[in-house]
Amino acid sequence: MAQRYQDPLTDHEYDGIREFDNPTPGWWHALFLASVVFSVFYFVFWEFSPMAYSIQEAHATVQQRELRRQFAEIGDLAADEPTILRMAQEPKWMSVAAGAFKANCVSCHGANGQGEVGPNLTDDAYKNVKQVTDVAKVIAEGANNGAMPSWRNRLHPNEVVLLAAYVSSMRGKNLPGPRGVEGEPIAPWPAAPAKVEGTTGNVGTPK
Repeated sequence: MAQRYQDPLTDHEYDGIREFDNPTPGWWHALFLASVVFSVFYFVFWEFSPMAYSIQEAHATVQQRELRRQFAEIGDLAADEPTILRMAQEPKWMSVAAGAFKANCVSCHGANGQGEVGPNLTDDAYKNVKQVTDVAKVIAEGANNGAMPSWRNRLHPNEVVLLAAYVSSMRGKNLPGPRGVEGEPIAPWPAAPAKVEGTTGNVGTPK
């Protein structure tokens, strides 16, 4: 019978079975080596890069994007005391604010507001805030000659109000931070106004 295979036989024999010399193609080796190299960069990025994110964080980002589409539900929020205090009691909207805080504020104020480059947001001492509406003002206009930048042109006005509510809710946690206490203690926030049934926050002009 004519030999059906052109590849020469090797010297390997196992239980009477011999194998042909048919090596793995070069492109397969190239793909394998490329996968190994890629895995190194993949591991370094997801384990050590500050830009890496978890599945939970990706979900939170998508959730935040979807909730922001729902701003029509609450109209235009006024940056006044009753609205800020009331929104701080709304878990749904505080989840939106938490996403905005993580995206824009963590690098300076820490993941939990304990302070890093910027001051601690969890104690009772403030440098530029005397009342809760000043929190929204500082977010929108900045402070300390630009050390705290203005976010007016980078955030939706509702996000400024929600962030003010979120930051105000951090007060009283007194988390330890690297900068220590800065500024002077101020009076406690007033109590949040009673929620009117069927409303959320201080509803302005609907979009």
